[in-house]
Amino acid sequence: MSVVTNTTTIGAIEAPSRRNTELALLAFAVVIPVFAYLNVGLAIDGKVPAGMLGYGLGLALLAGVAHLVVRKWAPYADPLLLPLATLLNGMGLVLIWRLDQSPRLIATSMQRYGSFSPDAPSQMMYSAIGIAMFVGVLLMLKDHRVLQRYTYISMVAALILLLLPLVPGLGTDSFGAKIWIRVAGFSIQPGEFAKIVLAVFFSGYLMVKRDALALASRRFMGLYLPRGRDLGPILTIWAVSLLILIFENDLGTSLLFFGMFVIMLYVATERTSWIVMGLGMSVAGAVGVASFAGHVQARVDAWADPFSCADKVDACDQMTEVLMSFGSGGILGTGLGQGNSDLIGFAANSDFIFATVGEELGLTGVMVFLLFYGLIVERGIRTSLAARDPFGKLLAMGLSGAFALQIFVVAGGVMGLIPLTGMTMPFLAYGGSSVIANWALIGILIRISDTARRPAPAPAPSPDAEMTQVVRP
Repeated sequence: MSVVTNTTTIGAIEAPSRRNTELALLAFAVVIPVFAYLNVGLAIDGKVPAGMLGYGLGLALLAGVAHLVVRKWAPYADPLLLPLATLLNGMGLVLIWRLDQSPRLIATSMQRYGSFSPDAPSQMMYSAIGIAMFVGVLLMLKDHRVLQRYTYISMVAALILLLLPLVPGLGTDSFGAKIWIRVAGFSIQPGEFAKIVLAVFFSGYLMVKRDALALASRRFMGLYLPRGRDLGPILTIWAVSLLILIFENDLGTSLLFFGMFVIMLYVATERTSWIVMGLGMSVAGAVGVASFAGHVQARVDAWADPFSCADKVDACDQMTEVLMSFGSGGILGTGLGQGNSDLIGFAANSDFIFATVGEELGLTGVMVFLLFYGLIVERGIRTSLAARDPFGKLLAMGLSGAFALQIFVVAGGVMGLIPLTGMTMPFLAYGGSSVIANWALIGILIRISDTARRPAPAPAPSPDAEMTQVVRP
């Protein structure tokens, strides 16, 4: 009698990596901005723009490098995040280049600064640095849970970043807001990087304290109110956000900072009372500061009735131009390169670039861009739900919430829903700090999604997995 033994290993089901799907979407994310570039050139000069080939090859190279890195080091990551960010970044480059061709902006720059230098080449360089940051995050951050070790170091780093614009000789005052620092001839907005570092701190802190904040509470008028000693964190964050608003005159960063904390606090505790208290405290703080801060008051006046002060305040004049840009765009817009949003002036390609979208692509284009931003937020929230560890859940939700809040305060301010904040539209507006920080944000979300979707390792073979067959002669 001979015995033949066959051993079969029961392993984990291999999850699809979806990298080919990502590659196909990336092709569309490159082709669409290239056709938009061609459209602008034909509308302005009536001929194919000379830089279209270089622009297309440059964008394709950046997207290809990012894809190869994701395919190699994050093969199970979400397949939509990278194409969406590439599409928005590419369209932002097209819109900035379109405004660079405006004779009005060239004349305004010559009158204001005595020279004119196009911003599109600089933005292309910043985009390349942003992709390098994205690649660096994926190569260096092998596991997002490592960030949990640096919870309190992140708190210190975030406070330093937020306070840097107040340092004499380092911070610069830009139209009333002290949100920039100048280093080696470059302007940097530390708040853009602080939002990521703060998300790391909030995630680590709330993961430890969430039980105390969720379970120990008192019920009042249908709301679960925290105990007095548990109010410390939210009161501290509220006070710091007010200090930013008072000393830096930066309404946008203050709202982003406090709002992100409230969102993550609600996700960690599942208590609606934190949302109610957070909204009440943010409104009370903004109203209180606006009553004596001239810069904030001017923006509130420009929001309430811009036409009444258009001849006196720059913010009111810009707001009237923005509203007329949206109004003249209609449903389908005037067409790329055929609008007059450059009348807004020096901030047309930064704070108010969304007005160019509204005028030249119309309400349809505005909704499409908001849909793209909404998809990034949705994929970030889905990543949070799929994460296997509480720190990853909170971090993905915090980054997605910060991204969503920035979209809301910028789009809401430009369209007249809320007062202007001075923040920049992620990936779309001109600004190196914004595009670099947001590419780092996308990189962290991709790392978390890769960890969440990666199949578990196969278990060791057990005796039950061995089948023995007896063969008789």
